Amino acid sequence: MPKKRGSAKQLKTTDQTLKTRTLNYADTHKEIVEKCKAGDRQAQFELYRLYSKAMYNVCLRMVKDELDAEDLLQNSFVDIFTKLDSFRYQSSVGAWIKRIVINNCINYLKKKKIYFQELEDRHAAVPEEGITHADDTKGLSVKAVKQALFDLPDGYRVVFSLYMLEGYDHKEIGDILGIAETTSKSQYSRAKAKLRDILRAQKLVSNL
Repeated sequence: MPKKRGSAKQLKTTDQTLKTRTLNYADTHKEIVEKCKAGDRQAQFELYRLYSKAMYNVCLRMVKDELDAEDLLQNSFVDIFTKLDSFRYQSSVGAWIKRIVINNCINYLKKKKIYFQELEDRHAAVPEEGITHADDTKGLSVKAVKQALFDLPDGYRVVFSLYMLEGYDHKEIGDILGIAETTSKSQYSRAKAKLRDILRAQKLVSNL
């Protein structure tokens, strides 16, 4: 009987630990964020230092131009610091920052009218292949895939990046881009096929 009481206590402790870890995830860099909200310039610089490189890479994958990516990064951080008071730790601050950056990239592409015609006009049904994230890049380095992305048409590149590299599902991508979930899926399937062709041409893959 004492052993059972110990087991129950252990389970309760484990449950509390898991809850704490979940809360801690949302509270990542909370002290820095709160200082930024108070107008602390050093804290703002630190938040920028922590996330600027990763967010620049997001911008570059989305718009494929270094100068445009740099402009989008700077404008995004202006928005981030302006809107920071609205951040309520319902997600990690990194996820919140990334969503602002991606939204700014999408708005930029909408203004440029680069790819939305392609998304809407070419979304005929594509057979579902049932390939998982792990299967998609089997045998390939992340670097090889990211480099090949720049040879994809804009619509394909954006959907592939959001799904494969940024971790959004097709429903979320549809909401972000203002398209149907099925359109996101078909664009992703076409992007994979095109990416295979690019990598084969570069002799980086034989049977992807």
